Amino acid sequence: MTRAACERAARLTKPSGTVVSVGGMTTRWTLLLPSRRRRVAAIAAASAALLAVGAPAQAAPPGHAPPRYGAPASWQPCPEGELTQVPEAERRLYSCATVAVPLDHRSPGTGTIDIAMMRRAADGPGRRIGSLFMNPGGPGGSGFAMPVRAAGALSAEVRSRFDLIGFDPRGVARSNAVRCFTTNEEAAAVRDKLSGIGAALPDTVRAHHRYAQACREQAGPLLGHLATESVARDLDLLRRSVGDAKLTYVGFSYGTLLGATYVNLFPKQVRAIVLDGNVDPVLRTRDGLEYLRQRAIGQEAVIDAFLARCTEVRERCAFSEGDPVAKFAAIRDRLHEGPVTVPGFGELTLSMFTAGVGGYLYNATDYSELATLLQSVHDAIQPAAQPRAAAEPAALARFAIAARSGGVHDVRTDLDTPYTEDDSSFGVNCLDEPFPRGDTRFLRAVRTWEQVAPTVGPTHAISQLACGHWPVREPRRYAGPWNTKTPNPVLLFGNHHDPATNYVFNQRMSAALGNSRLVTVAAFGHTILGDSACADDIAARYLTELIAPPAGVVCKPNTEPFS
Repeated sequence: MTRAACERAARLTKPSGTVVSVGGMTTRWTLLLPSRRRRVAAIAAASAALLAVGAPAQAAPPGHAPPRYGAPASWQPCPEGELTQVPEAERRLYSCATVAVPLDHRSPGTGTIDIAMMRRAADGPGRRIGSLFMNPGGPGGSGFAMPVRAAGALSAEVRSRFDLIGFDPRGVARSNAVRCFTTNEEAAAVRDKLSGIGAALPDTVRAHHRYAQACREQAGPLLGHLATESVARDLDLLRRSVGDAKLTYVGFSYGTLLGATYVNLFPKQVRAIVLDGNVDPVLRTRDGLEYLRQRAIGQEAVIDAFLARCTEVRERCAFSEGDPVAKFAAIRDRLHEGPVTVPGFGELTLSMFTAGVGGYLYNATDYSELATLLQSVHDAIQPAAQPRAAAEPAALARFAIAARSGGVHDVRTDLDTPYTEDDSSFGVNCLDEPFPRGDTRFLRAVRTWEQVAPTVGPTHAISQLACGHWPVREPRRYAGPWNTKTPNPVLLFGNHHDPATNYVFNQRMSAALGNSRLVTVAAFGHTILGDSACADDIAARYLTELIAPPAGVVCKPNTEPFS
């Protein structure tokens, strides 16, 4: 959903790697990367998760009072290795802490879990306003190291006025990672098959069944307490633990749902909320399958816009010779018949192609590379044709990561080793979004959504099938109302051509909230902060001075696709 996942290197949201998921798992990895643009987000997400070993929820011993939730955080030096990307002279600004929160906010005495936080102290302590919390999206994105990656998405003025605080939400990485498998071998046998369509569909259905069963058997009690409402209540305790009377927050992609939930649960504790790449909170929490269908339609529209832009710029797009729309359809039709061998890449299936293209759409600066890759695939389906644009080996390697991941989490290839990823993405989606039980409606959607989204419809339709068999049958979720008024407007940013949170979702978020201001950005890609000087300036003034822009502002990105 990244911009997506660990996203940007030095930025906050834009995943740098290009490996983003389709369907319900948007930016899980799109937000975990320290390189400038989404270049191998899957690897980054996996490596970040390897650092975390979550402890089980702890109940208070008999006769002992439960912890005082929201007590001041005890900041300590960060664990060795967490600050390797930070210049040594700046490491003094960083510290880390864990804060105990209830496993179940409705029964706070039944047990606790720990939430891991990282803080980067304000550059100008004499002018410090308070703390700024950040969430990278997902759900399931690790936000712990966001203070390290924030420089490219937040202005110097913001960094000088706020302590930047990142945290792993409950069930993610360092915050009691929820795990449905015990070894990487078990995980790979299931997760590698979660996104197959066409001839692979029967294996995909079985993999989703097995995933839900594995979570039932292995995940433990936290599985029933991963909904966004619980994360928002955790966030309020984190706010209290750093001594802030009110919350200042920046959320990307799924992080916009977290922000909107907080706004409506704790309106009196809101200072300034920035939401970039917005979900439709009403639809997402009322009808998960329809939400996926509209996401698929939105992503298909971005593919169409990408091909139209390729036609416009011609000489700067390697896929422009002939009719890009017809060529793209020819690739898709050929892959429906079976895999194609692409020189330098190997066997490419339809589901791999869909995931790879979807991943590249998250970052507009990767569009030239995507065009070259598409031309290489088109040459492969016409072996008699003279190759027009040979893709670089590095580009093929990146596409391979995106395609072979199928939009699912990457895992280590070592077999029979302890499983160190987490399964929070499904855990949150299956609780937040009402999905039909069983397989019937999902499989019907696989057949019918291709009519409205021929490239990505079937993959989106199958992406959350495990939720139809999820072991938590009656989850506690927040589903509105969304219109509680806050003293200051909530500031929203929405791109015209966002492949994960299409523009109409941003409009719906603005309409749902009781007091908001939407800034439109005429841009491609998922989320915008750090990629538009106009948007960055508006966000900085709002965060520091609480001055919201007038209604109807339209910004442009710093760079255009194929520029």
